[in-house]
Amino acid sequence: MKQLNVPAVSIAVIRDGEVEWAKAYGLADKEDGVPATTDTLFQAASLSKPIAALAALKLVEDGHLYLDRDVNDSLTSWKIPENEFTANQKVTLRGLLNHSSGTTVGGFPGYTTDTTVPATVEVLEGGGNTEAVRVGKEPGESWGYSGGGYTVMQLLMSDVSGQPFPGLMRSIVLEPLDMKNSTYEQPLPEEWHARAASGYDGKGNKIVGRWHVYPEMAAAGLWTTPTDIARYIVEVQRAYADTGRVLSGDSARMMLKAGMQSHGLGPIIEDDGERFGHGGSNAGFRTIFTAFVEQGAGAIVMTNSDSGGHLAQELMLTIAREYGWPGIKPREKTTITLSEAAYKRFVGLYQIQEHQVPMEITYEGGRLFTRIADGETRELLPEAEHVFFTRDGMLVEFVSDDDIITGLVIGRGFARADKVDAQ
Repeated sequence: MKQLNVPAVSIAVIRDGEVEWAKAYGLADKEDGVPATTDTLFQAASLSKPIAALAALKLVEDGHLYLDRDVNDSLTSWKIPENEFTANQKVTLRGLLNHSSGTTVGGFPGYTTDTTVPATVEVLEGGGNTEAVRVGKEPGESWGYSGGGYTVMQLLMSDVSGQPFPGLMRSIVLEPLDMKNSTYEQPLPEEWHARAASGYDGKGNKIVGRWHVYPEMAAAGLWTTPTDIARYIVEVQRAYADTGRVLSGDSARMMLKAGMQSHGLGPIIEDDGERFGHGGSNAGFRTIFTAFVEQGAGAIVMTNSDSGGHLAQELMLTIAREYGWPGIKPREKTTITLSEAAYKRFVGLYQIQEHQVPMEITYEGGRLFTRIADGETRELLPEAEHVFFTRDGMLVEFVSDDDIITGLVIGRGFARADKVDAQ
């Protein structure tokens, strides 16, 4: 934690279908000396998505939504604009859930606490700090991570229920699962502030205003604890075994079936269907969970730092080793040697298409580094002439045209970036 400038980490471990232990370490706020506890709230970031997906599938079960119909048939306060990509195939809830809908805008930077936050429709129309959410490729044709798609789903769920999204999530999921330390309300209500961790960048500096605000609630807006995420995980495990309180067995098994890029209807499906999980990255917060579908086991790690992802991955490996969990182990890679000239070909500024954020590649002291927006700096280690990896598992492959570097791909198609400026 000291090495990576991570003030606090909170962990919960599930065994035999129950939370076996939960513990928090460090400080929820360094400046005020507030200790982190197991009741300290962290931003779940993209862990918000699988919990929102659980509620969406419940609305499907209850006949309020349909997985494979045009979502424009149910949207009332806004419609997805038709274009050449929707002429033959329409956007469906299934596509929104598993990121195959073709919708744009990968992620969201959030808003400082002193900024006027746009309403959901304004976000979808590009009235905030991201572009308008549109269909950028034919639905069902390919996979593309889209927080924008989950924001469409957020509005869809509110439209069909007649309820604001936070209240809908509270009534469908949070209260039935006793997730009492969780809320999708954005901005976070004042009465919750004392229990919330402050976010920090990778250098240990506090996020201005303590955290960012995310009106894209289904995609990134959940405040919660590892113990509450564990309650969601146990519900999915029990539902898969036909003993769930919120979801039926058929719906749970459909949720956990891998589609494109190993994505189910909300969670990411891992280890050939043995496990499900998700990671999350908001300004000042990094989170991760993994859980076994049938063993009643899993773990959740939440941190309040942009550099917390590396720590979370290491902790997950340590927990898995201690409990003897199969399929979770360090990956071994072999690096190659590159010349200084070869390294310097990649140096420059790149623009990530899906997330609309800059990514800087630098060469320092004989090594290559990457830095995304205001996040942590990570070393890129060469696996092949154009393929690099970071120690926490991110893959970066550079793209060239006539031997000139024109862009890069992150995580085998997870995100793409164009080179916009050479240094």
